Amino acid sequence: MKITLVRSLIGVRKDQRATVRALGLRKTGDVREVKDTPDVRGMVDKVAYLLKVES
Repeated sequence: MKITLVRSLIGVRKDQRATVRALGLRKTGDVREVKDTPDVRGMVDKVAYLLKVES
């Protein structure tokens, strides 16, 4: 699963910011390839409005 951070983290709650960092994303435009597991799915669902997800 390929995830891209498309929105800024400015004004985002701390727990959601930590979730984005745990996914390995730092700056807007960062792209990461992650395994499609239930744990990662839950993290992606939590911050879905900040991300673009490609399977």
